Amino acid sequence: MNLQERARRFHELHQSGTLVLPNAWDAASAALIAEAGAAAVATTSSGVSWALGVPDGEQLGREEAVAAVARIARTVAVPVSADVEGGYGPTPADVADTIAAVIDAGAVGVNLEDRRRRTGGDALWSTDEQGARLAAARAAGDRGGRPFILNARTDVYLAAVGAPEEREDLTLARAVDYHRAGADCLFVPGLADLAVIARLVSRAPLPINIMLMPGLTPTIAELRAAGVRRLSVGQAIASAAYEVARRAAAQLLAGDDATLRHGIPFAEMQRLLTRPAG
Repeated sequence: MNLQERARRFHELHQSGTLVLPNAWDAASAALIAEAGAAAVATTSSGVSWALGVPDGEQLGREEAVAAVARIARTVAVPVSADVEGGYGPTPADVADTIAAVIDAGAVGVNLEDRRRRTGGDALWSTDEQGARLAAARAAGDRGGRPFILNARTDVYLAAVGAPEEREDLTLARAVDYHRAGADCLFVPGLADLAVIARLVSRAPLPINIMLMPGLTPTIAELRAAGVRRLSVGQAIASAAYEVARRAAAQLLAGDDATLRHGIPFAEMQRLLTRPAG
């Protein structure tokens, strides 16, 4: 698929059913996810940050984040959605520059979060501030001339904003404002209550994206039945891969190569990452 076809396909994948988006952190993980049958690939800022030697939370600069997206988009033939954290800058102009850069890198969608990271103040941007940032992202995405999915992430639950009994209404209010600003869907990481999820699906003006947290959130089948339109896993696949690396190293240092016997063969990885000439 060329980029126009990927953009159109990604838009189609959001129109019905439940899109399951595994999260990649580098070109090889993206290639493996695509080969496993994923219809699209999302990046994870956590995994990308760790792979580049820094903690998550906008410790990456825009250039490093965009370069990671470009490597992934060059490697896979499926649509790629980029986790751009808070847009790598506080102003709407900063957000627009980031969106333009990831589009140039080959992304056909983004996650843009409302958490303040290194700017101080409240845990989340105000709805007016985030609305302006989302509107700038929408305008930058539309200038590409292709369908572009803007997934507005709210950290009301993940950052434990307000009293627990207030969070559903706080999230719904942000859904309304973010829809007005041009978002295509609402991402609510940290939310694990199936009843609340079902109510948000029925009440929110945007399709709902939930982050699957192994052992904490409902199952994929339950979330699909509740009407969740999009599922992702954040850093979970990267964390699982790094646990294998830690276990393999510890076993090796103890004189045991058991974990190493189950690796993907060298020739298979070479084939997976060899692009056709021409």
